[in-house]
Amino acid sequence: MDKRAMLVLATGNRGKSHEIRKYLEEFPIDISDLNDFGPIPQVVEDGDTFEENAYKKAAFVARVLGFPALADDSGLEVEALGGTPGVYSARYAGPSATDAENNAKLIAALEGTANRKARFSCVLSLAVPAGHALTYEGACEGTILHVPRGAGGFGYDPLFYYPPMGKTFAEMTVEEKTSVSHRGRALQGLRQEFEKVLVWIEQRGKEEDYRRGKGDICLR
Repeated sequence: MDKRAMLVLATGNRGKSHEIRKYLEEFPIDISDLNDFGPIPQVVEDGDTFEENAYKKAAFVARVLGFPALADDSGLEVEALGGTPGVYSARYAGPSATDAENNAKLIAALEGTANRKARFSCVLSLAVPAGHALTYEGACEGTILHVPRGAGGFGYDPLFYYPPMGKTFAEMTVEEKTSVSHRGRALQGLRQEFEKVLVWIEQRGKEEDYRRGKGDICLR
């Protein structure tokens, strides 16, 4: 490529941003996140699936900021709770809930429950301003502890125990976590194809520039 591509992570979550940056640091691309820009309107995450919400966030941020955007929508699906909290994971205890509040609600919901099986799921959507997108998915199976363990990570990491490593996500290093986590597995798929992704980004940008030159600013 003639110049380094720009990619915006469609998140203000610094922990999530750090994980993704570490995973893509070897590639010739400049990565920023929403903390590097002024306020933009909030996306309403009203999709029924992780894929719908990931695409909504990526496409919206790409369109508003004018750069390719990578968004993830991920969440915890607890077997005994019928897959709850699922797409509502970040706001399980309310629209402005903290991680501690979400964890406390989950502990209360599972009180007296023997079945502690759970799965973290992640969908990554990489969209360009014209709306085209690529999708990558990942999942990780584990169990929910009765009390939090570990000081790292974010979200439900202190409660999510991964048996093969004998640790919660919050007890792992960033490298350990990304090697096995739902987001890490989705990122593995993205990273394996990233050279092609960079070419795809460049081609979509040229197509959009061409259409704008013809007076048609929207690709159909």
